[in-house]
Amino acid sequence: MNQKIRKQDALEYHIKGRPGKIEVIPSKPTNTQRDLALAYSPGVAIPCLEIAENPEDVYKYTAKSNLVGVITNGTAVLGLGDIGPEASKPVMEGKGVLFKKFADIDVFDLELNVKDVDQFVKVVKALEPTFGGINLEDIKAPESFEIEERLREALDIPVMHDDQHGTAIISSAALLNALELQGKKIETARFVFSGAGASAMACAKLFISLGAQRANIFMADSKGIIRKDREGLDKYKAAFATSRDVHTLAEALDGADVFVGLSRGGVLKGEMLKKMAPNPIVFALANPDPEITYEEATAARSDVIMATGRSDYPNQVNNVLGFPYIFRGALDVHAKEINEAMKLAAVYALAELAKEAVPEIVNMAYHTRNMSYGREYIIPKPNDPRLITTVAPAVAKAAIETGVARRIIEDWDAYKEELAERLHLETRVLRVVMNRAKANPKRVVFAEADSYKILKAAQIVKDEGIAEPILLGNPIKIRKLMKENNLELGDVLIVDPRAEENEQKRHEYGEILFEKRKRRGFNLLEAKKAMRDRNYYGVMMVEMGEADAFISGLTRKYSEAVRPALQIIGTLKPGMRVAGMYILNSSKGPLFMADTTINVNPDARELYEIALLTANAVRQFNIEPRVAFLSYSNFGSFENEETIKVREAVRLMKDLHPEIVADGEIQANLAFNQDVLAQNYPFCDLLGGRTNTLIFPDLAAGNIAYKLLSEVENVEAIGPVLLGMKKPIHILQLGSSVREIINMVSIAVVDAQVKEEMKHKLDMEL
Repeated sequence: MNQKIRKQDALEYHIKGRPGKIEVIPSKPTNTQRDLALAYSPGVAIPCLEIAENPEDVYKYTAKSNLVGVITNGTAVLGLGDIGPEASKPVMEGKGVLFKKFADIDVFDLELNVKDVDQFVKVVKALEPTFGGINLEDIKAPESFEIEERLREALDIPVMHDDQHGTAIISSAALLNALELQGKKIETARFVFSGAGASAMACAKLFISLGAQRANIFMADSKGIIRKDREGLDKYKAAFATSRDVHTLAEALDGADVFVGLSRGGVLKGEMLKKMAPNPIVFALANPDPEITYEEATAARSDVIMATGRSDYPNQVNNVLGFPYIFRGALDVHAKEINEAMKLAAVYALAELAKEAVPEIVNMAYHTRNMSYGREYIIPKPNDPRLITTVAPAVAKAAIETGVARRIIEDWDAYKEELAERLHLETRVLRVVMNRAKANPKRVVFAEADSYKILKAAQIVKDEGIAEPILLGNPIKIRKLMKENNLELGDVLIVDPRAEENEQKRHEYGEILFEKRKRRGFNLLEAKKAMRDRNYYGVMMVEMGEADAFISGLTRKYSEAVRPALQIIGTLKPGMRVAGMYILNSSKGPLFMADTTINVNPDARELYEIALLTANAVRQFNIEPRVAFLSYSNFGSFENEETIKVREAVRLMKDLHPEIVADGEIQANLAFNQDVLAQNYPFCDLLGGRTNTLIFPDLAAGNIAYKLLSEVENVEAIGPVLLGMKKPIHILQLGSSVREIINMVSIAVVDAQVKEEMKHKLDMEL
């Protein structure tokens, strides 16, 4: 599905709060006068003098070793063309976000009001002392070629124009695997390029480095095949000009093995593809519309291996697979340049990674159990956590071996651990959940559809392919609200439980509720009347299989919203405990916290059940739970009713589920301090890994803790996630933001997927 981004959403994203997408945050304490004296005058003079005596110490005492300049003049921005340096700044900030997100690299983006090549080179050359590397971006060809060439010669730090080399590196890795699967040799393969810009030139050159023959490469621009008899060719196009009697793209494709599209949508037709050699390879990389659609290509040739630049089809050639990790490896050895050997190292690392067993976290994201090397998986997925520990070390090693590294890495295992720690890979939990939801969206009922926030969230989850919304409420009021706020939900289903046409359904639902609760305080009249309430009606839709999940609670007290679910749906097993869990998504990784919303003062057995529910939920995110049972006591340091019940809950967990890493009773700070824990309580099972699951002794402690952390710390709260229900019912926090609603819908969809799989497995066993 092609992701739909609305104009107003994009503008609101960039303007909300602090304008733009980046900020500078100090990496050292600055709270006291002494801190400031060390950070600036007089303390700063000492590292200055050290660097003056030994310039290489700039990597030791400053941010240079982790700082990349993303530099452009705005002459070739995305598909927008020459829009100028100011208009390019959102893109450059975005590139900085990707550097940080995927490789923990800091970025200063620089938009230069300079088109002259000499002046551009002069400005960037003067900036060399600031940066550990330069990422050139969105500069039009052929100037981009000359700028990069001259800067690589002039500077003693890595310089790479990602538009050229990023695409070349990723497509080269995909090419090696596609050729292998199709039984072709790169030395004899015939290549046809549609497009002759920076990316196409870089791809062709790297293919040649891998063994392709220049004579077997045909390159087409807007005028047709680039030929030696064409007048006015620049030196870059001249290098790929042919003297063969081939003039058009269609002629060049006759008998060709590989098509590489870096031009515009629709230039490759199915009839042209049919004339290619057996087992063709097609890389249609124009975005958002490829040179030929996946559907047309596979319809024309069942033997084709197809790649695009899009995430909604197999084999996405995405630059984010390369540039963050290439610069990471180069920075970590203080490389003087990114040379051909380093690029090839990245190519081979990516190609080999695609052949390895795919981690469960990647399979989860794409809702598959058996993703493996083959025609529809020739290149790793962008969310593969192994990329940083595979590509960066390969690049760093190549830099050392070719003599361009100032720093030598000797312990490669320790380096890989350091790389993994940089990203706190568990922080990807929300992205994994959303990707998994998109792979198999479900019908989600929204009880409070007469709210702007709910309607906005419903529009987004529909656009993103996360869920199929069902809206409960008065259709006239809902459509009026949609119109007033320019919300588009197409033919979304709107159901009014109070409407006359739903009277029969209310009676049916009421009778079912009466049967469930006739000995628990409901008479028949009350049960039927309850179905005029959207919470009861919506939950009953899920119970009857007319929807897959239910969302409510934005405008109601939690207890009011959850009561119909408990009365109608019930728990996974009779008498089973229900609990509320919050996920706090921080830079150090996610924290799973329970119980935060349901159980006021659980006893030891109930506390154990809450912990077990939470641990099982954590595993659904492909994270192994490490559970701390919290108290104000450390392993018996205080004796009272609360500490004893926590201790007993820990005993139950250890006895009944010894496979789960869990310990307590323990104070919250100690659960995260490995050094103090090792010194004072070396027997603790929480040693040796990060605690990620917190079980609180009572509701007050859990509720206070998550609310305090979500406000004071820079964390994103997701929840409360209702655990232990037979079907997916999730209750929002009163006044949740649109983003929080979307997060909850994603979790509800994944919950529905898991419960569907459980039911299917049970049916198969029966």
